[in-house]
Amino acid sequence: MAKIKKLLVANRGEIALRIMRSAREMGIKTVAVYSDADRNALHVRFADEAVYIGQSPSVESYLRMEKITEAARKTQADAIHPGYGFLSENEDFARHVEESGFIFVGPSAQSIEVMGSKLAAKEAVSRFNVPLVPGTSEPITDLVSAKKIAREIGYPILIKASAGGGGKGMRIVDREEQFEEQMERAVSEATSAFGDGSVFIEKYVTQPRHIEFQIFGDQHGNVIHFFERECSIQRRHQKVIEEAPSSVLTSELRQSMGEAAINVAKSCGYYGAGTVEFILDENLNFYFLEMNTRLQVEHPVTEMITGIDLVKLQIQIAEGEPLPFKQEDLSIQGHAVEVRVYAEDPANNFLPDIGTLKTYNRPQGNGIRVDDGFEQGMSIPFYYDPMIAKLICHAETRELAIEKTIRAIDEYEITGLETTLGFCKYVLHHDAFRSGNFDTKFVEKFFKPESLSTSPLHAEELIASALSVVEYGKNTANHQEPVELKTISKWRKNRL
Repeated sequence: MAKIKKLLVANRGEIALRIMRSAREMGIKTVAVYSDADRNALHVRFADEAVYIGQSPSVESYLRMEKITEAARKTQADAIHPGYGFLSENEDFARHVEESGFIFVGPSAQSIEVMGSKLAAKEAVSRFNVPLVPGTSEPITDLVSAKKIAREIGYPILIKASAGGGGKGMRIVDREEQFEEQMERAVSEATSAFGDGSVFIEKYVTQPRHIEFQIFGDQHGNVIHFFERECSIQRRHQKVIEEAPSSVLTSELRQSMGEAAINVAKSCGYYGAGTVEFILDENLNFYFLEMNTRLQVEHPVTEMITGIDLVKLQIQIAEGEPLPFKQEDLSIQGHAVEVRVYAEDPANNFLPDIGTLKTYNRPQGNGIRVDDGFEQGMSIPFYYDPMIAKLICHAETRELAIEKTIRAIDEYEITGLETTLGFCKYVLHHDAFRSGNFDTKFVEKFFKPESLSTSPLHAEELIASALSVVEYGKNTANHQEPVELKTISKWRKNRL
C-alpha cells in the first residue's frame, strides 16, 4: 500500500478547497494548479504549492492533462485528485496519470470508460439484473428501424446521446410525426458537444424523480452504499437543490435500490467514490439511468447524514486500504438539504449573471455548512461554471432542515450580481416541495419568474422595512450615516 504524502488537485474553486482541507487534516501536502483567471483564487492561496498551467479558457489549462502531470512531476506529488467536472470522468486522463507514475484518486480507466457510455453501461448492468428503462441496447443508425422501435416502446420516448450529459443531445418526442426532426437534432447536438453522434431510444417517464445512490468500492472487491440523495429540483436538466434522504423512499425500496446500485458498481469492477443514478416513476418503480464515476457536487448532504468524510475515504481507497466499515455499520442521521448558489438570474431563464461580489457574507450557525471558493470583492470568471457556493444545512428532521435552510438563505448576503438564492427559497416554501409531491418538472410546472419580484412581504418584514425607512429619515436629518435599508432576506438588497 502506497501512502500519499503530496496530492495535486486538478481542479479549481470550491471543490479544490474542499479536497485540500481534508488532505491537510490527513497530514498530506497539497498542490494547486491555476489559470490566468484564478491567479488570486482561494484554492491557490490555501495550497502548500501552486503551479500555473495556462490561459483562462479551460481548454488551455484545466483540460490539458500533460500540463497537469508535468505540474505533479515538478512538485514531486504522489497522487492526483480530479475533483468533479473537467477531466474527472475522462478515461484517457486516468490512464495518463497512472502511466505517468502517479496515483489517480478515482476509479480505474476501464470503469470510467464503461460507465462513460450510456449504452455500454446498460449492457454491463443488464447482466446483474439491474432494472432498465425499456429501450434500445445499441446505437440507432437506421431511421426507419428507429421509428419502428419507438412505436413498439410507445410514445412519449426520449432520444439520448450515448456519450452525453447535462441535457445535451437529449430530445423528448411526444408523437411519431416529430420523430425525424428531433432525431436529427439530437444527433447533431451530440456530435457537436461530444464528437460522438451515437444516440439511443428509451421510454420517457412522464413524472420522473431523480434519485441517486452514493457508492464506494475498494480495490479488494468490497462495495457498499451510503444511501440516497433526492436530486429532482433541476433547471435545464441540472440540479439546483438536493437532499438526503429522499422523502418518498420506504426502507424496503431503499434496500432494493441500494442493492441495485452496488450491483452497478460490481458490473464494472468499480472502486473509489461513484454515484448511481436512478429514475423513479410515479408508481415508485425505479430504473438505472447512469453512473457518475467521480465525486458529486452534492456529496456534502451524504456526509452530513452519515458523518463520514468522503474525500478522506477516497484517498484511503486510492492508497489501497480496504473499506473500514460494512453496510450494516452505516445509518442515516437526520436530514440534510443543499442549495446551489449560482451566479444566475432565475427571472431571466437562469442565464449567467457574471460580475463582482460587492458584498459576500456567509450564513452561520449549528448545522450550517458553506462550501465555496470566493470572498468579497472577487469576480466570478465567465470561463467556468457560474456556481458561487453550496449551502448545506443539517437538522434532525426534514422539516427542521428546510426551515434552517430558509433561515440561512435569509442570512446569506450577496450583492453585485443575481443569484439562485431567491429561487431556492421559493422552492423550499412551495407546498409541492414541502409535501414531497414533486418531480424533475418542478420548474416547468410551478415556477414563474415574476413570483420572485412580486411576492408580498410577510407582516414582520413590512414592519421592519417601515422602521428602517423611519430610521433612515432621522439619521439623514441629523446628518448621520444612513442606516442600510434591509428586508429580512439580505440576498435581495441589490434589488432595493
